[in-house]
Amino acid sequence: MASCEPDPQIEDCPLEALVDDEVPGPSAPHVDTSSQPQSSAGSTKRPWSTAFSISGSDSDTEALIKKRTRPTESWAVEWLLGLKMRLKKQRVSTVLPEHHKAFNRLLEDPVVKQFLAWDKQLRVSDKYLLAMVVAYLGRAGLFAWQYRRIHFFVALYLANDMEEDEEDDEPPKQAILSFLFGKDDAQRPLFDHLRLQFMRCMGWKAWVTLEECEEIQAYDPELWVWGRDRALLA
Repeated sequence: MASCEPDPQIEDCPLEALVDDEVPGPSAPHVDTSSQPQSSAGSTKRPWSTAFSISGSDSDTEALIKKRTRPTESWAVEWLLGLKMRLKKQRVSTVLPEHHKAFNRLLEDPVVKQFLAWDKQLRVSDKYLLAMVVAYLGRAGLFAWQYRRIHFFVALYLANDMEEDEEDDEPPKQAILSFLFGKDDAQRPLFDHLRLQFMRCMGWKAWVTLEECEEIQAYDPELWVWGRDRALLA
């Protein structure tokens, strides 16, 4: 698994991964088209292809970003006996209802829908990896309305990066890049740049516990993506 170390020279986090106009990317991504749903319009341009545009200066971008919140800790009384008291440390989640709404909105994006339909074996988008995406949306510190499809794919890539085996010859996360760009490597460095910015905005805290994933899924247990269970494919 790739690891990210914080840069001591970086004092703040101007997340530049805001996409004002998501323009079409390469016309022929390197994916198996036989397993892909076809566009109803019959166009040869791939509707899920995407490129990135970063507009505005750092100061302009910072003005759009709210002060990010970090996971904090609180203490609760576990038991009280006379003058003796035992305190239990509790985790306070940064995932708010607005982040769940942002995630649900991204699931309606046609590119995201195409991708989830394409990943039939749930190699890179099972329910736990998608729950990690929600956790990352809560940690990154953007307003809910600022999240775009590129944030979904960056967060999903990071989730796979955390969970994959370092000994994999072909890491499953590479399927995300192949889906988006095919054989066109020109935009992959920019994707990596956005990935590092996203990590920095999360305070380099990419670990998500099983308990957190289950809490996220329990918020709306009927959401259709929580049925993406690899165990059911066997």
